[in-house]
Amino acid sequence: MRLDQLDYVLPPELIAQRPVDPRDRSRLMVVRRKDGAITHHQFRELPELLSAGDCLAFNNTRVLRARLVGRRAATGGRWEGLFLRAPAPGVWELMCQTRGRLQPGESIRIDGGDLSLVLREQTGGGRCLSEPLADRPALELLERFGRMPLPPYIEPGAAERLDPARYQTVFAAQPGAVAAPTAGLHFTHELLGALGARGVQHVWLTLHVGPGTFQPIRESLEAHAMHAEWGELTAAAAERMRGHREAGGRLVAVGTTCVRLLETAAEHGALGPWRGETSIFIRPPYRFRVVDALLTNFHLPRSTLLALVCAFAGEELCRAAYEIAIRERYRFYSFGDAMVIV
Repeated sequence: MRLDQLDYVLPPELIAQRPVDPRDRSRLMVVRRKDGAITHHQFRELPELLSAGDCLAFNNTRVLRARLVGRRAATGGRWEGLFLRAPAPGVWELMCQTRGRLQPGESIRIDGGDLSLVLREQTGGGRCLSEPLADRPALELLERFGRMPLPPYIEPGAAERLDPARYQTVFAAQPGAVAAPTAGLHFTHELLGALGARGVQHVWLTLHVGPGTFQPIRESLEAHAMHAEWGELTAAAAERMRGHREAGGRLVAVGTTCVRLLETAAEHGALGPWRGETSIFIRPPYRFRVVDALLTNFHLPRSTLLALVCAFAGEELCRAAYEIAIRERYRFYSFGDAMVIV
């Protein structure tokens, strides 16, 4: 696949700046690989579009309040950071943005209270290791001082106006992501109940979405360094999914994050338990091992997410679906509408 095959022109007004309310009133495009048929629905119709015995795989990661805003103690200059992880007790790995170069030992005062960070080491790529001057767990400090890390294409100031719960799925449980698994944002508790009544089952897995999800492919697909993300698929979840497929049901991945984890877990044979970091890059041509259907949002041009969708749907059908979505004024990206490829 050539990189220019992942290009398309999107009118800026189709970039969704806020979620619909309620969640399941977003639009849903159904794309059939067998005959290329494309139909239009509302997301709340999903139970009627799936079959008893199908199994939905959900990513139950929870987005951290990972965006930090503050001032450099020495100069008063504005600083922004994104918490990535705590590789050791009392050490935070951050992505940093400020004018000038931060120096080791420099202190940052975080807005909204008495938290300060001390830079310990620049690690390259805009990342650094810092020490929080507070003897409390990272999650507790982020919950108090952090802000929701909305995607870069959302208008400035939107995070302050948005209810933070709207950038979480209703089933978010395992904290660790810095971006939402956006295909899951359309589900409500009522819709989950309707799916269960229809005989559609579900399982939970975890993949902590990292900042690399927004990183474009700049040179070529072959040269792109795929980001790694931590995930876990339990033995019980893997066994349930194998059982559904052996009984003739489809495994429906809710989002590209679920596809990456499931295909990683099945990379060396049958689907089984798995835990660790995956940097799998799914792009055409790719033979899917366990995923039978994909529910996903509409993605950025030249992104690894769009490459995965092209691998699943086929490049020609994917391009046709995106052209129709633009013509029909679907809403794009994280707060946008969805498609299901069956």
